[in-house]
Amino acid sequence: MSCWKYWPKIEEIAVKLEDYGVDSLDDLSLLNDVDLDEITALLDEIEVIAHDETIDFDSAKHILDDKKMNKALKLIRKFYLYTGARLETNNATQIIESDDPQATLDTFHFYERYEGLLTNESKLAHWHEDKTFVFVGSGPLPLTPILFRQKFGCKCIGIEIQEDVAELSRKVIKKLDLDDGIEILVGDETLLKDIDFDILMVAAFAEPKERVFSNVWEIVNEKTPVLVRTYSGMRAILYAPLTDKILRGFHKEVMLLPIGNTNNTSALLRKVV
Repeated sequence: MSCWKYWPKIEEIAVKLEDYGVDSLDDLSLLNDVDLDEITALLDEIEVIAHDETIDFDSAKHILDDKKMNKALKLIRKFYLYTGARLETNNATQIIESDDPQATLDTFHFYERYEGLLTNESKLAHWHEDKTFVFVGSGPLPLTPILFRQKFGCKCIGIEIQEDVAELSRKVIKKLDLDDGIEILVGDETLLKDIDFDILMVAAFAEPKERVFSNVWEIVNEKTPVLVRTYSGMRAILYAPLTDKILRGFHKEVMLLPIGNTNNTSALLRKVV
């Protein structure tokens, strides 16, 4: 089915963002005063388009590459990033204040999506309690390290560039009684050179992509599994996908498409020299 049917809807969503006063990439903070349920409802409208399985990859590329869509697409992707961070921060705060932190974590808007990711990504490397897993870009709610620790017992290290965000995530981990197996470090991907690890994953939102993957290439060896999350097909309306230019120096061994309403395509990379 043609993805052009969504052109009016995409423009309508961009107009809604402009109605909030958001008409550039620099003023999404204006959404801070908008109720989170209202923000999430708008995200749901976008995801209806992103999850339409009747649109093939070539058709999706036509609309996503169209110059007329440039402004709307940038705004929607920035909104998606903003909403994800706000949802994570909100759930992290609730966990810290909760009498049942695990139950509160289970209510996270994307929790089931992450379980789908885990199902895919558990196939991309050998996970067990003797492995050390590092996640670059762990964010305020470090759900990926939490789930891998809970399921496989591996030691997990999150790398987060913002001190305040890292501190919030540490409080979440402590509240969940997982601080004996999960550590959060403050810094960027260059911290990897000082860490002994077996498996590396780069978060979908880790930026700037070219610098991150250039530094990762310099640090890892050819045997290290490097897992990445990207966006493919119509899901690329949500966030710019990883390109061959960004991933130069890596060989893509396996790529697993999203399960159900999961947004990310998961891939296993190896360094080539």
